[in-house]
Amino acid sequence: MPAQTLRNLARDPREPVSLDLTPVRYAGHPLTIRLVLRFADDRVWRGRLQFTDAASQITRETAEIFCSASEQDLWDSVRGLREHHFRDLYRSLE
Repeated sequence: MPAQTLRNLARDPREPVSLDLTPVRYAGHPLTIRLVLRFADDRVWRGRLQFTDAASQITRETAEIFCSASEQDLWDSVRGLREHHFRDLYRSLE
């Protein structure tokens, strides 16, 4: 009986990962926020934020302003931001 080959089901760390954050309100409209992470060629995790205005469905995105040595550290640092930080980042993109 031939041996079964094992397939590596782990994701490729170079593929971007999207994580949804808690929505915030800006100018009376809810904003959905998504953190997009990737493992860069320099072996550093980099992330950017995507904001989508629920009323207009317009998506705005920051540059890769977040970086960390590990995916978990980057995720934890962004989760620690308060609503006013997200609103200010969104305002800077208008």
